[in-house]
Amino acid sequence: MARLLGVDIPNNKKVPYSISHIFGIGIPLGKKICKLANVDAEKRVKDLNEKEFAALRDISLKYTTEGDLRREISQNIKNLMEMGCYRGSRHKKGLPVRGQRSKTNARTRKGPRKTIANKKVETK
Repeated sequence: MARLLGVDIPNNKKVPYSISHIFGIGIPLGKKICKLANVDAEKRVKDLNEKEFAALRDISLKYTTEGDLRREISQNIKNLMEMGCYRGSRHKKGLPVRGQRSKTNARTRKGPRKTIANKKVETK
């Protein structure tokens, strides 16, 4: 496996799809990076030479990725919570933030369903 920006990327995939394994780089940005680095997007990572790999590394360093991006996102969420705005309060409660219904189908943010068992009435 090749290593780019501290992340192991698959060798057997085409370059844009392979570098999309880096947090913050999707397939469209991967294609853009390939174009800027003058690397053929149809090439596989294992077929890249050192010069092409170095060009990919230099251009992808210009974008916020991995730890910096994760830190920035979590800081933004913390700011929302500190402000006390509606979105921040939804983040605090673990509820959907972007207007989705929460009566049903909000399992992703609320966690697994908690069943409330009926109380058994003891008969003597």
